[in-house]
Amino acid sequence: MKFKIDWYLVLIILMAVAASVIPARGETAFWLGWASKVLIGIVFFLHGARLSREAVLRGATHWRLHLLILGATFVLFPALCVGIAHLPAWITPPELASGIVLLGCLPSTIQSSIAFVGVARGNVPAAVASASASNMIGVFLTPVLASVLMHAKGAVSAGSFWAIVLQLLAPFVAGQLLRPWIGGFVARHSKTLGKLDRGTILLIVYVAFSGAVVEGVWDRLGALDLVRLLVLCLALLGVVLLVTMLAARALGFDKADEIAIVFCGSKKSLASGAPIAAALLSPAVAGVAMIPLMIFHQIQLMACAAIAQRYAQRPDTDTASG
Repeated sequence: MKFKIDWYLVLIILMAVAASVIPARGETAFWLGWASKVLIGIVFFLHGARLSREAVLRGATHWRLHLLILGATFVLFPALCVGIAHLPAWITPPELASGIVLLGCLPSTIQSSIAFVGVARGNVPAAVASASASNMIGVFLTPVLASVLMHAKGAVSAGSFWAIVLQLLAPFVAGQLLRPWIGGFVARHSKTLGKLDRGTILLIVYVAFSGAVVEGVWDRLGALDLVRLLVLCLALLGVVLLVTMLAARALGFDKADEIAIVFCGSKKSLASGAPIAAALLSPAVAGVAMIPLMIFHQIQLMACAAIAQRYAQRPDTDTASG
């Protein structure tokens, strides 16, 4: 396999670098912060208009598969990440602990999960239903999980709940309610609106990292901390991939279903994670909290691309179920 550069991730990293060199301060930071809040609301409105309830309902009959994937996403991942966050400081950098917990609470990806399942010749309809359900449920469940698990570490204030309601939940529900009228428009202009999604995340990263830099994040975090985080993310992904694969086999799922379980159950969404971090946390905390997500995002893409190719090379003796 040829190594493929994720140019969007490169842009995200460049925004973090730009914020480290020229952070937004004062009135500029204030107005950029408000702009990012408005754009977050628009992005989640479009998420609501884009996600198909029909796809989720069509896959509801394959409930054992979906429960296993949701269990990996919202039970196994948070438990592992909380455990990692409570490891000694010489293993888990304390500054990154909250970001690791946030990572564990996020929903699965949609596009990359479905794409990898397709490449691996897995159960694509099940992947569509499960990834859609994960994101739909995640809009409600992720802020609750993050608030409960991160509040214990002092990263989340009680007022964050209303920020989540106003910035994420209300626009998402509005998008879902208006989907019958605007869903076609959103689908036809998906490429253009996708650029808005991606541009919003770039702005969120810049604003969040600016706040973190102004608060002296790079005085508290060094290269060794990032290396330790990389190792922790590799270990986390490896454990989840192994557990989902073994659980699928132990419960008697066929190979096509196993592929859907492995890929949908091992992903974490950068598209959801950045806005949730910005809505839930102060800019200084959000900037640091995004670091584990950015590293895990790239690792999961590289690892799952290789695994998908290995699955695809198996003899064609099984068929997708669902």
